[in-house]
Amino acid sequence: MIHPTAIIEPGAEIAEGVSIGPYSHISAGVVIHEDVQIQSHVVISGRVTLHAKTQVFPFVSLGSAPQFNKEVIESGGELIVGSGCILREHVTVNVGTPKWGNKTTIGNNCFLMTGAHVGHDCHVGDHVILTNHVSLGGHCILGDYVIVGGLSGVHQFVRIGDHAFVGGMSGVENDVIPYGSVYGNRASLRGLNLVGLKRRGFEREKIDELRFAYRLLFADEGSFNERVEFVAEKYNDNVLIHNMVQFIQKDSTRTVCMPAAK
Repeated sequence: MIHPTAIIEPGAEIAEGVSIGPYSHISAGVVIHEDVQIQSHVVISGRVTLHAKTQVFPFVSLGSAPQFNKEVIESGGELIVGSGCILREHVTVNVGTPKWGNKTTIGNNCFLMTGAHVGHDCHVGDHVILTNHVSLGGHCILGDYVIVGGLSGVHQFVRIGDHAFVGGMSGVENDVIPYGSVYGNRASLRGLNLVGLKRRGFEREKIDELRFAYRLLFADEGSFNERVEFVAEKYNDNVLIHNMVQFIQKDSTRTVCMPAAK
């Protein structure tokens, strides 16, 4: 199931059921698990692991060096791609750097559409969708079930929480709360991703509490920190709100994306 024009360097580990198309290049150090499908003209280099049943479309580049303008990065970084992922044409993903843990990761069942880019040291959760030509700067952290609309750019070190939604053509320079919906350039918080929550089967009662907590968090009265503490105490038994509060309280190099000024 390996095309005769494909180049497989000695030291690459190829499991059973893997298919590799014409003119693809798999370097030493690559580990490909069962039933992975790699189409034509794919380049996978360095310490890259692809888990079972992932599909890689033509002209994808995985494991290339981080994109730095002035600094030379030593080789040895790693990229791990989960199982059941779909990487469409021209997707690019860079390995991690020594200073930041040496690892870039993509979770299970992710869908990276045409031209999406994942920068060095990013950590992408499970069931994430990056639409056409989305670009993640280095060190971004995306939770589970995040959707990023087409042509959006995410600034380095930005965090995007579970089940958040980023509208197309957005420039995201601040952290996006779990379940939040943001869009614009620069992106601002526009509410909750209620459609996504309903589609994924969250209880109506929990969603209603989340909506009320959201209004409290982003009200005009008091300071933001005071409102966060109040919501954390009032809704300590609601998992959705607990996750959102924990996300806000966690240390970050970026501020939280806030609603647009009225």
